Amino acid sequence: MKEILFLKAVVIGFFLAVPIGPVNLLCIRRTLLGGRIIGFISGLGAAVADTFFAFAAAFGLSFITNFYVQEEKWLQFGGGIFICVLGVMSMLSHESGKLEQKNGGRGKGGFQAFISCFFLTLTNPITILAFAAAFAGFGLIDPDEGHASAFLVVAGVFLGSIIWWFTISSIASFLRKKLSSHVIHRITQISGLVITVFGVLILLGVI
Repeated sequence: MKEILFLKAVVIGFFLAVPIGPVNLLCIRRTLLGGRIIGFISGLGAAVADTFFAFAAAFGLSFITNFYVQEEKWLQFGGGIFICVLGVMSMLSHESGKLEQKNGGRGKGGFQAFISCFFLTLTNPITILAFAAAFAGFGLIDPDEGHASAFLVVAGVFLGSIIWWFTISSIASFLRKKLSSHVIHRITQISGLVITVFGVLILLGVI
């Protein structure tokens, strides 16, 4: 029973991380430019944020859910601006592609990659509602099961999310080895444009 519960949580964590959006594009872009480690660290930031949402949903922390519902527009507004800034910076970047991270993603570069995707994911109110709906749909929320089962669900979500980010960063890393620096540069510029469009659409939705 516990194994099935855990596997269900892994599946939820994986598929809720899959939808292509700004965070996925940032992970791909950073992998193409700096390698798999920096891309995976970006995804790790999103995975930790997803785990926070899963924790709130699994333990029924309604005050967190209520906060996201009440402050939905402000969160989306802040997230939209942040996304636009990241997108414009990506388009204006003069990086030519296939740049090696001298410290393997550690230090300031790794921290910035992690924290940007962490906060970007936290500004999306839909995520916590998606986790709550998925947990209810899969029958993962049962007060009689106690905290142990809730922790198991949270751990499963984290693992599922990590599996996705490892997969997408590995695929991008493989393509990085096959593509020329010129092609990678064009791809990263286009991804910057798409990220900016995402941000603008979010802002228009709020306005």
